[in-house]
Amino acid sequence: MKKSFWVIASLIFWCLSGFGQESVSAANQFIQSLNQSQKTETIFPFDVEERYNFHFVPKDRRGITFNEMNDQQHKLALALLRSCLSLETYEKTKEIMQLELVLKALENRKPEDNYRDPGNYHFSIFGNPSNRSIWGWRFEGHHISFNFSFSNKTLVAGTPGFMGSNPAIVLHGPMAGKQVLKKESDQGFALINSLNAVQLKKAVIDTIAFKDILTFNKRSAPLGKPEGIRYAELSKLQQSLLLQLINVYVNRYSPDFAERMMQEIKNEGLNNLWFAWAGYTKPEIGKGSYYRVQGPTLVIEYDNTQNNANHVHSVVRDLKNDFGGDLLLDHYKKGHSH
Repeated sequence: MKKSFWVIASLIFWCLSGFGQESVSAANQFIQSLNQSQKTETIFPFDVEERYNFHFVPKDRRGITFNEMNDQQHKLALALLRSCLSLETYEKTKEIMQLELVLKALENRKPEDNYRDPGNYHFSIFGNPSNRSIWGWRFEGHHISFNFSFSNKTLVAGTPGFMGSNPAIVLHGPMAGKQVLKKESDQGFALINSLNAVQLKKAVIDTIAFKDILTFNKRSAPLGKPEGIRYAELSKLQQSLLLQLINVYVNRYSPDFAERMMQEIKNEGLNNLWFAWAGYTKPEIGKGSYYRVQGPTLVIEYDNTQNNANHVHSVVRDLKNDFGGDLLLDHYKKGHSH
C-alpha cells in the first residue's frame, strides 16, 4: 500500500511539474534544427503585431512551412504540435491538411498549381521558449489556426482555435465518406433536436444560417449580449448534451490544459452559458446550419453553409485569454522594459 501511494504521488508530481515542459523542449529542439535564415523566417518577439495576424483562408503568411523543412525538421515540428493538442485533434489536423489534395482534384487544378497544398502550413514562434519566459507559437494554414501562449512552461491559452473542413463530407474519391469534423456536427444536431417546441423558439435565432462564423478572424471575439436558450432552461439530459458539445471543442487541446479550461467555464457558472442556432435543424447537404455557445469565458461557433452547405468552419475563442490575453502581454512588456 505504502509503495503504491508513493508511485501514485510521484506520477502526480511528474504530471504537475512537467505541465508544458514537453512543449518547451519540443519548441527548442525544433528551433535548434533550423538554420539561420529559417530562424529569421520563423522566430519573432512575443509583442509583435504579427502574433494577432490570425486567419484560416489560403493566403501569404509568416513562418516556415513544411515545404521548406527537411524530414527531421518536419518530424520535430509535428512533435511540437502534438505536445499541445489531444491525439484525436492532432490526427484531425493532419486529415484537414490532406483535404487540400481533395480540393485540388475537385477544382481540376494542374499538378504545378500550389494553391491547394498540404505542405503550405506555417509554424511561427513568438518569444524565447523556456521555463522562465513568456512565449508562444502558432500553427496556421487553410482551415487550421492554433495560437498557443505560455507563461514559463505553463500553457495559458490555445485560442483562437480554428478548424475547418472542405468538403465537410467527402463525396467521391479515395477519401469518400470522410467527415473530419463529425463530432462538431453530430453533437450540435443532437442538442438542437432534443429541444421541445417552446425551447426551440428560444434557441433558434434565425431560420437562415449565417454565411460564416460571426467572429471570423477578428482580434477580439465579443458578440454582445448572448442569444438563444440558457443552460438553466434545459433539462438535465439537455444540459449534459450542451456540456458534451463544449467538451468537443475544449478537448481539442492536451488533456491537462483542456481540464483547466473546462474548470474555468464551470467556475464562471454553467447557468451563464447560452446556446443559439440558425438555419436548418436536420443534417443535410445543401441545408445550411449554424450554432453558437456563448458564456463569460468562451465563444464556440460552427457554420456549415458554403459550397452547398458542405463546408464547415468551427472555432473556439477564450474571451479572457485569446492570444494569451492582455495580462500576459503586460507581464512580457514589463520583463523587457529594462
